Amino acid sequence: MSSPTDKLAAFTAWAKAHISGDEKGQAQIFLDHLFIAFGHAGSLDVCGEPEFRVRKATEDGGGTSFADYVWKPVVLIEMKKRGTVLSKHYRQAFDYWTRLVPGRPLRRPLQLRRVPRL
Repeated sequence: MSSPTDKLAAFTAWAKAHISGDEKGQAQIFLDHLFIAFGHAGSLDVCGEPEFRVRKATEDGGGTSFADYVWKPVVLIEMKKRGTVLSKHYRQAFDYWTRLVPGRPLRRPLQLRRVPRL
């Protein structure tokens, strides 16, 4: 059986070979492989949902947005095209999370950062 480190190294190699950074076309495939690397059967097997509908606030014009992946109340994943400045999208992810999991205690949010290319 592979160790968690081996699984993540294999995932990294796979992503480097197969993922170009196209958010729309590759996000769900990327997430499925990521969840497998973390020891789950896949991204849907943990009862998470891709393209999860999030209602916008009335002051933001109302309507619906789509979070790339939500596994309530564990994680929200919002993906952007490779090379995008992530700090410009922090508010979007934060707003999604507070709308989706309103009862969850607010902790100090994680800073977004770019993962270095291997």
